Amino acid sequence: MTQPAKRTPADVLREARRTDSERKRKNVFRTVDQMKRDGVDITFAAVARTAKVSSWLVYADGVREYIEAARKAQATAPAKAQQVGRTASEASLRTDLELARQDNRALRGELARLKHILRERLGEQLDATSSETLRQRVDHLTEAIDRYRNENLQLRAELAQVRDQLGTAEDDVTAARESLRRMIREQTAGIVQ
Repeated sequence: MTQPAKRTPADVLREARRTDSERKRKNVFRTVDQMKRDGVDITFAAVARTAKVSSWLVYADGVREYIEAARKAQATAPAKAQQVGRTASEASLRTDLELARQDNRALRGELARLKHILRERLGEQLDATSSETLRQRVDHLTEAIDRYRNENLQLRAELAQVRDQLGTAEDDVTAARESLRRMIREQTAGIVQ
């Protein structure tokens, strides 16, 4: 039995690089095929960006030729599609554009009409809300006026009662003073005699 040759670290590194390179190339080929199916413009930079590989790889032998062939096929595809009737003619596109413009004009007119109606309705609602709010405010103020009038009448009655009490108290004080003076005079007269 022969023993397999021992692999050196350089051999392992070379094998890993070769495997990684093959994987990246296959990824580039899949990306180009996907871009063709999706109808995305194929450029070297777009392929490198989409496949997430360096730009030097898309220019490498074998890969560059594959991308160039895809670009040529894509460049001739619109002419073939128009011949087969898959794309619209210029006159058809102009007609579609004019129809779209007419629809836009009609929609703008409808939008202006609806805005006008909306403004009128909002104005009516504001008027109704404003008059209702004003009515409520007037009712509130009327109730407040009635309440303040009643309080004013009560305060006037209390003031009249307090004035009466004050008059009575003043009369009592005047009578007490007079009585005190009389007593002082009588006592003073009794001491003198």
